[in-house]
Order: sequence, then structure tokens, then C-alpha cells
Amino acid sequence: MTIGPITTQFFHIPQPFTLDSGECLETVTLAYETYGTLNAKASNAILVFHALTGSQHAAGINTAIPGVEPLWTEECVTGWWDDFIGPGKALDTDIYFVICINYLGSCYGSTGPRSINPQTGKPYGGSFPQISAKDIVRSQLCLLGHLGIQCLYAAVGGSLGGMLSILLATRFPDRVKTVIPMASGFQTTVLQRVQNFEQIVAIRNDPNFNHGDYYDGPLPKSGIILARMISHKTFVSLEVLEKRAKQEVLHQDIAGQWYELSTPIESYMFYQGKKFAERFDANSYLRIMDVWQSYSLEAVTPQIFQNCGHQQYLIFSIDSDVCFYPEEQFSIVKALEGAEVPVKYITVHSNKGHDSFLLEPELYSPYIQFVLKAGGFDSEPETL
Repeated sequence: MTIGPITTQFFHIPQPFTLDSGECLETVTLAYETYGTLNAKASNAILVFHALTGSQHAAGINTAIPGVEPLWTEECVTGWWDDFIGPGKALDTDIYFVICINYLGSCYGSTGPRSINPQTGKPYGGSFPQISAKDIVRSQLCLLGHLGIQCLYAAVGGSLGGMLSILLATRFPDRVKTVIPMASGFQTTVLQRVQNFEQIVAIRNDPNFNHGDYYDGPLPKSGIILARMISHKTFVSLEVLEKRAKQEVLHQDIAGQWYELSTPIESYMFYQGKKFAERFDANSYLRIMDVWQSYSLEAVTPQIFQNCGHQQYLIFSIDSDVCFYPEEQFSIVKALEGAEVPVKYITVHSNKGHDSFLLEPELYSPYIQFVLKAGGFDSEPETL
């Protein structure tokens, strides 16, 4: 069963929010959606962390979000994890209260570079401060407190979202019981830093970027198209990329460029970049990329889990993932085992690469349901 129409909600943090950088945002708004019903003891809540360019709209149909136009394209209307959230699904909304929050610094309703700076009356643009992973987690804990949720039944996330779920669990261990990182890691690898840096340079070198102050002029679409092409090759396997490319039309126009597309692969990659440039803000991309580049748990040893003995972990690897290689998840498992924290480790066999956790619910849902409902944990969430 699919969740019906969904409306994004907005939470305003009631006081200025000081960032890890030392800078302070006078006002912060978080866009979020919820699915299911919070029980009387607020003990059945599951927080879903979205991936790098995801949104709060994880399930159901949401046709428009105030202030987000024109970024809310047709591609955004159906929730990005719709096959995983709902009655009887992996995150069963007949049992759990599921929350997904757009990250601080993003562009789907939460405070970010497109937001109006109250001190100037204009968009923050390039003046929007750097955001850290801990800033995102702390801001989301403000919303959870507002909702009356002191301890999450579970935190779930894929890719960057998985990294944030681990940060939450280790920095604020009393706020979560079950942690499910998917296709993720607990440090930013050298390869990821290089690929991320290439994307940052692509955007900043766009002539229209104008130091991030481009909202009253031409947008830096060439830069963000190139950034997406750089990243997209790590999200899907080469086998899938080649199959999809055969369905794309050749000889698309590259505005202002001398190069003429000559193969289906080129056409497919450029098409993916163009789609992305329509739905995501370049400044927000840079801010969330900063989060990934600066992500740190300070130590990648069992010590980081020393206060997590009451937690349970389900770690997913994807054997064809070239964004977060399986050895990265295995490192998490070894650290958890070293700290004697209960952990289950599943390797998903898929030809779809990193994006498998978004596309193939049948490979993940049985394990998630098993862990959440009856998989050896000491307690079940209270039903309504």
C-alpha cells in the first residue's frame, strides 16, 4: 500500500543557532515530513537521513512545496524512498512514526543559501556559512525535542545519510537504540575527497557562479551539470550505465560548448546532469559537499562506540558499490565488534551499484523488518 498525498511541514528553531564554525544563524527553519503516528510514549519514532541531494520527501506524493519552486520538478513528486516507507513496508507506518528532515544548508525548504538573510533582505548566496555534519544532527535533534521524542527507536540512512546516522549514534548515544547505515562509511576516503573536490571546482569555475551570488542572474548550470556527471558514475555500475545509455537520445545541445555528443554514454551522462541542474541549487550542493568533505568522527577505532553498548546495528554493503566500497562497511563492523556492540552485517548482491539502496526494496526490506520487529532485539516498539 502506498502512502497518499503528503504535505511538508516546517519547524522554526526558537533561538539563534550557533554552528561548529562559530558563526551563528539568526533564524533556522527545517522542512520535514512524517509518516505514521507517534505513540503515547513517543517510543516508536524512526529518523531517516536522506542522501547528499535528497529531500525531506521520502514517501507518498507531494506536488509542491512553498518557496522551493522551480526546483521541485516532476522527478521530486514521488518520495525518494516510497517503496520502503508505508503500511507493511520496511519502515511500517502501521507500527512506526517515520520522520525525514531536509538538511540545514539544503534547498528543499530548510534554511540554506537560497533563503533570505534577515539582515540584508536578500538570499544568503555565497555568504551562507559552512555547515558541518554535527550541525545537521544537532538541528534535527532540536526538531525531535519539539516533537517530544527523546530517544529514537531507530535511525536509518544511506550514503551520506548513513554517515549522519553513525554520527548521531556516537555523539548522542542516548538518543537512539537501533542504527541502520546502508552503503555508507564512518570516514571520508581519499578517493571520495578527490571526486568531491572535482565537483566543487566544476561549480566554482562556472563563469555564472559569481562567488555564489547568482540568484538575480544566469544560474551556474554548466558547473552543476559537470559536477553531477562526475558523481553519477560512482552511483551506478558501469553495466547498468551502459544499458541505460542505449535508451538516451544522441546529439543533445550543449549550450555554449563546442563539443558535439557522439556516443550514447555521453548523451546519457549529459542528460543526467541536465536533469539534476533543474532540481538542485549549486550553493546548496557546495554546502552539503562541505559536510561530506569535513566529516570526521575523530577516531575510527572501537573507542568511538564505547558508549553505544545499548544500541543495535544493521550494516548493509552492496557488492557492486564504487562510491562506498564494501570494505568501508566492514571497517564499521570490525569497530562495532571490537566494542562488543551487537551488529548484523548484510552484503547485498546487485548489479545496480551504489543506488541499489534506493531502487531494490526486495533486497533490503526483509532484513530491516526482521531487525526492527523481531530480530533478536530485547524489546519491540509500543504499538498504538
